[in-house]
Amino acid sequence: MANMSTPTISLTSNGLKKGKEVHLEVYSSENKRLWDDFVLHAKNGVFLFYRDYMDYHSERFKDHSLLFFKEDKLVGLMPANLDCHSLHSHTGLTFGGIISGYDMTQVLMLEIFEKLIEHCKQEGITQIVYKTIPYIYHSVPADEDLYALFRNGAKLIARNVSSCVNMLERIPFDGSRKESIRKAKKHNLAVKRSYDLKSFMDLAEFVLMQKHGVRPVHTVEELAPLMSKFPENIKLFVSYRQEEMMAGIIIYESANVAHGQYAANSQLGRSIGAQDIIEDYLLNNYYQNKRYFDFGISTLKLGRELNTGLLSRKEGFGASAITYDFYEILLGELK
Repeated sequence: MANMSTPTISLTSNGLKKGKEVHLEVYSSENKRLWDDFVLHAKNGVFLFYRDYMDYHSERFKDHSLLFFKEDKLVGLMPANLDCHSLHSHTGLTFGGIISGYDMTQVLMLEIFEKLIEHCKQEGITQIVYKTIPYIYHSVPADEDLYALFRNGAKLIARNVSSCVNMLERIPFDGSRKESIRKAKKHNLAVKRSYDLKSFMDLAEFVLMQKHGVRPVHTVEELAPLMSKFPENIKLFVSYRQEEMMAGIIIYESANVAHGQYAANSQLGRSIGAQDIIEDYLLNNYYQNKRYFDFGISTLKLGRELNTGLLSRKEGFGASAITYDFYEILLGELK
C-alpha cells in the first residue's frame, strides 16, 4: 500500500530554517539524495526523475531543476533545464512537471507556481514550457498543477496522443492482431527477455532510418549503463526465429505503467507477426498485473501530425487514447 504521508525532509545543504512562504532552490549535486528520496515517496514520481537517469545526458542540457520548500520541509520538485530565456520541464524527459508528495494541496501548488514565476522573472526567463505528468503515472490523483497552470494563463501548445490499455478493463484484440499472433505461433517464434542490447539497437536504427530518416534518441552507449543502473525499470523483450532476432521492444517500467519506449521489427518479422507476439506476451503474461500498458505516442510535430496506421495497430490491441500535454506560460503577458 502506498505511503499516504510524505516523510518530512529537512533542508540539509545550509541548515537554515525556512519561513512560512514557499522557498525554492536550484538543484545542485549535493541535493541528489534529498531529491531521490522525495521522488521515491512522491504521489507522481517515476524512475525517470531519479538523478542517475536525468543526468546521463547532462552535457546536452543546462540543468535548472528546482526544489520547493515550505518552512523546513521539501514539498515539490521540478525537473527543468534552461534554453536561452526559456525554462523547460525537462527537454530530456517525456514528461515531468511538478513532482509532489501525498500532502500536496491545491493552495500549496498555487504558492509553488507563484514562487516559480517570481524566480523566472528574477532570472530573466520570459517563457516556461511545462510538460504535465499523465494521470496513469499518478499513484493517487495529482492534477493540482493543471489548475495552477490555468490560473496563471498557461496555453496548451502541444498534445501528443498515446495508446494505453487499462489492464483492469481489457478490450479484446481485434481480428487482425489475433491473426498476426496466430501466424507468429505457426512460425514457432520464441519470446523472451533479452540483454542483447546492441543487436536490438542496430535493428532499431536500421528501421528508423529506413522509415523516417532518423536515428534513435538514445545510443547503445547511453542505454547500456541506464539498463545496468535500472534493471527492474528498463527491460528488453525480443522474439527469435531460431537464433535470429526478428523484433524487439524496450519497456520502461514504473509502479503503475509498462511503457513501450522503443520497438523495432525486421522486414521478415513484419510478415510473420514478430512484434505482435511480443506484445501479446507482455499484455497477457508478463505485465498482466500492471494497472496500465502504454504503447507510446503516434504523433509527430508536437501532436499536429497523426500516424493513423501506427495508431490503428495499437488500438487493435484494445488500447485507447491518453495525452501527453505541453503548456506555455509567457511571463511578459502575465498581469
